[in-house]
Amino acid sequence: MCKTTPKKSKPAWLKKPLPQGGDYQRVKKLLSNANLTTVCQEANCPNMFECFSKDTSTFMILGSECTRHCMFCNVTANKPTPVDPDEPMRVAMAAAELGLKYIVVTSVTRDDLPDGGATHFASVIKEIKTRLNPGKNEGCQKVRVEVLIPDFQGDIKALETIVYAKPDVINHNIETVASLYDRVRPEAIYQRSLDLLQRVKALDPMIPAKSGIMVGLGETMAELNRTMEDLFKHGCDILTIGQYLQPTRRHLEVKKYYSPEEFKQLEQMARQLGFSRVAAGPFVRSSYNAQDLFNT
Repeated sequence: MCKTTPKKSKPAWLKKPLPQGGDYQRVKKLLSNANLTTVCQEANCPNMFECFSKDTSTFMILGSECTRHCMFCNVTANKPTPVDPDEPMRVAMAAAELGLKYIVVTSVTRDDLPDGGATHFASVIKEIKTRLNPGKNEGCQKVRVEVLIPDFQGDIKALETIVYAKPDVINHNIETVASLYDRVRPEAIYQRSLDLLQRVKALDPMIPAKSGIMVGLGETMAELNRTMEDLFKHGCDILTIGQYLQPTRRHLEVKKYYSPEEFKQLEQMARQLGFSRVAAGPFVRSSYNAQDLFNT
């Protein structure tokens, strides 16, 4: 008889209680009525209840079907849907109704589109800033837009389209260490992701470049240190480090659960390399508390 490897049980620090009260249902209903997708829901993010209860969410544009097959991600890989030209307006209107002052926009990877969806990203950024920013009204808080973008297969023109739309932060996650790319991100290239971050700073040094790392996939501390060093050398300003959690049994298994103390060690390593804005912890995700990290 074949033996199956028992699934690792989560340690106590990964058992997160649901927040009490708040506007979770209101946010969920608003997003549903506006026919909008969030990465919070698609990726089964452990912070979803908390964020929705704080009237925050990360909008996922360009549909819910991804053209890649990353082995850590819960977003569906399937034939993508046509681009919806009304989506930028709906995202901006939903953000306005929620009263958001800091908006994160991400997408599935759309390798089927000539520019990877960069033009649509730019439309969303411009629509949000046009509708929500107060213009010349004094005393009003400026609405910020952070984008979490795919690698656009190294297309420089696509990246230029994003940069010239003037988001306040450009995030592209490196996700894991170089040695694990073939297993974790088989359709991505480690150096290509580093080059994208470097080009952001070359095109507009005033826009912060951000990236994120998942831990628990089998990497070593030495590899994590090297990855953080690579990110810093390529112009990354803001870094997030969080625990990988297996979405389903079809996805990669968790090799290690890092303790809160080990996350503190990782944060210290990042700061020693030169990062001044770092978030590291079991529940940290690239867009979790993004506004707080931006303002640090």
